[in-house]
Amino acid sequence: MDDVLLLSRYERLGASSRLRSYQYLPALERNGIRVRVRPLLDDRYLEARHRGKRPLSSVLNAYARRARDLVAAPREPILWIEYEALPWLPYAVERAFIGARGAVVVDYDDAIFHRYDQHPSALVRGLLGRKIDQIMAAADVVVAGNEYLAARARQAGARRIEILPTVIDLAKYRRKAVATEEALLVGWIGSPATTHYLRSLEPALRAAAAMRRIRVINVGGTPWHPDGLDVLNLPWSEATEVDDILRFDVGIMPLADDPWSRGKCGFKLIQYMGCGLPTIASPVGANATIVDAGVTGLLASSTDDWTRAIVHLADDAALRRDMGTAGLSRVRASYSLDATTPRLVALFRELLSVRRRQELPR
Repeated sequence: MDDVLLLSRYERLGASSRLRSYQYLPALERNGIRVRVRPLLDDRYLEARHRGKRPLSSVLNAYARRARDLVAAPREPILWIEYEALPWLPYAVERAFIGARGAVVVDYDDAIFHRYDQHPSALVRGLLGRKIDQIMAAADVVVAGNEYLAARARQAGARRIEILPTVIDLAKYRRKAVATEEALLVGWIGSPATTHYLRSLEPALRAAAAMRRIRVINVGGTPWHPDGLDVLNLPWSEATEVDDILRFDVGIMPLADDPWSRGKCGFKLIQYMGCGLPTIASPVGANATIVDAGVTGLLASSTDDWTRAIVHLADDAALRRDMGTAGLSRVRASYSLDATTPRLVALFRELLSVRRRQELPR
C-alpha cells in the first residue's frame, strides 16, 4: 500500500496540479513517501476547454473514475486532495464517498470557494455555498497558497493551516541575458481563460507605446491583435515556457481587485523573477507580498500607474537589471522548490508517524 493517495484535479497540463503536487513527487519519493496519483480530469479535457468546448462525456467518465478510486482504492494513511474530490456535488455526497480514511490534506491555490458562494444561481449558492468551508473544517490540514486562502480556512474553522506558496523549480530556469532589442519587450504568460487580464491593460500599453518603443509578448493567451499595438502571440507549452519568458524584458501581472483575484498566488511573478526579470503587478492579493515595490518590481493600480511604470523601466536598463537580481534572490529564498520541499516532506512525515502510532495494537 502507498503512503498517500493524491486526488489531483488535472493531469500535467493543469497548472494547479502540476505545480501544487506533481513537481513535489520526485522529492517525496526520495524521502520514502510513496504517492499514488489519481487525477480527475485528463489533458484531453483541458485541451478541449482551451478550444472553448465542454465535453460532457469526458466529465461523466471522470466522475465515474473518481468514484471508483474512492470506493475501491486501498485506504492509504493520507488522502491528499486538490480543492475537492467531487466538484459541483454537495459536501454530504463527497463525504460519503471519502468515508473513514486516514489523515486528509486539502490544498488550495485559488479561491475556489467563490465559484460556489458567489455563483449567480441561488440554488448553487444554497447547495454548495459552504461546501469548501465544510471540507476545510473537516480536514486534518489545509494547505493554502496565500494569506487570503488561509484566512478563509480560519473562518471555516480549519484545525490546522499551512501556508505554502506556489513555487518554481529553479533548476529549470535561467537568467535573462542582456537585452538586444531597442524595443522594450513587455511579456505576459497565462491561458485563454485569463487573457482578459492582459487585454485590460490595452489603454496603458497604448499610452506607453506612444512614448516609447514597446512590444507585447502574449504567451498562452487567446491570440490578441489590437490595432496599433505590436503583439507577438506565442502558444504555451511546458517545454518552452522558460525560453519564452526569457524573451521578455519586463514581466507583467495585471489583476482586477475582486474576490477571485485576491485568492491568486502570483505564480506569473515568481516565474518572471526566476528568470531575473523586473515585474509590474497590480497590488492585489499575493502580488503585493511577492513584489517588493521599488526593489524587485513596481506595483500599479490605475492606467496612469501602469503607463508610468512601463515607461520608467523602458528608460532604465540598470534598474531593470538590479530589480531582476533582487527578484531572483527573493525567489531562491522563498518561492523555489528547494525552499518549500522540506516543509511538505516534514508535514507528510509527521502525519504518517501519527497515523502509524494510531494503528499500533494497544
